[in-house]
Amino acid sequence: MLKKFVSYIATETELNSDMARSALGVVLNAADRQGSQFAALVFENVPGARTLSATSGVEVGAATGIIARLIEQTPGGRSAVAFQMVRDLQTAGLGNEQISKLLPTIADFARAELGYQGVGHIGDFLGAGEAVEKVKVA
Repeated sequence: MLKKFVSYIATETELNSDMARSALGVVLNAADRQGSQFAALVFENVPGARTLSATSGVEVGAATGIIARLIEQTPGGRSAVAFQMVRDLQTAGLGNEQISKLLPTIADFARAELGYQGVGHIGDFLGAGEAVEKVKVA
């Protein structure tokens, strides 16, 4: 399933397979660091996705400690993770047009292949909507 996911991204974004795989890893790592439902769904249903995410995290120097992960889930930390994700995608060689195609393409695949309906924009990937709901409750 991971190969199918990467192939779909490559086709839709006009990235080569290696760049598509790298880009997916960066997005999954950022989403995982935010504790998003999207990352959990992908990890449960796409064998190899968690490993790809972790490998990407190591490659970009993402935080791995428990305290750092908690800080990344604060409002300021969420912004920092989103900005860093875009910078990491640019470092991987993606241009602005490719990045703008990437997230909707990932969402389309998640809808079609995994039945996930909760992704509308970058904040949904990173769990920002969940964070807003928690703030409203408190």
